[in-house]
Amino acid sequence: MLTGLFIVSLVSGIALFFHWGQGLFHGMHEWLSMVLIAPFVLHVWKNWKPFLAYFRRTPMAVALAVSVIAAVPFAWPTSGDAPSGNPMVMVLRSVQSSPLEAVAPVFGHTRETLVAALEQNGYSVPLDALNLQQVAAANGKSDRDIAGVLAHLKD
Repeated sequence: MLTGLFIVSLVSGIALFFHWGQGLFHGMHEWLSMVLIAPFVLHVWKNWKPFLAYFRRTPMAVALAVSVIAAVPFAWPTSGDAPSGNPMVMVLRSVQSSPLEAVAPVFGHTRETLVAALEQNGYSVPLDALNLQQVAAANGKSDRDIAGVLAHLKD
C-alpha cells in the first residue's frame, strides 16, 4: 500500500504541478495523500529500530535539514500585508461577501431571481441577508455548500 499510494501521490502531484487535469487529480491527491499516512505509520512502527539507526547517521540529518530549508520559502508569506493562499478561494470569498445585488448579475440574475434560484435549491433567504455568506449561515451550510449551488446557476 505504501508503494502504491506513493506512486498515486507522485503521479497526481506531477499532474497538479503542470496543471494537467486539475479537477481529476486535486481531490485524488489530497485524499489519497491523507490515506498514505496510515501505511507510512505502520511501516515506521514495524521497522522502528532500523528507522532509529538512520537518525544516528549524518546523511539523515543533512537530508532533513535540506528538506526543511527547501520548505521554508513556500511557507513564508509572499509580502507583508498581502493575502496569501489559493487565489480562486480568495475570489470566491469576495463574491460570497459582496451584496446580493452585486453578485446576481454575475450569474445572469437580478437579486429577486437569484433569491428564487437559491430557494429552489433548498435555501431559505432571510429578508435581512446581505450576502451569500449570510444566506449559507442562516441555513446551517458552509460557504463551500453554497458555492456548489452557484456553480450550476448559469447552466
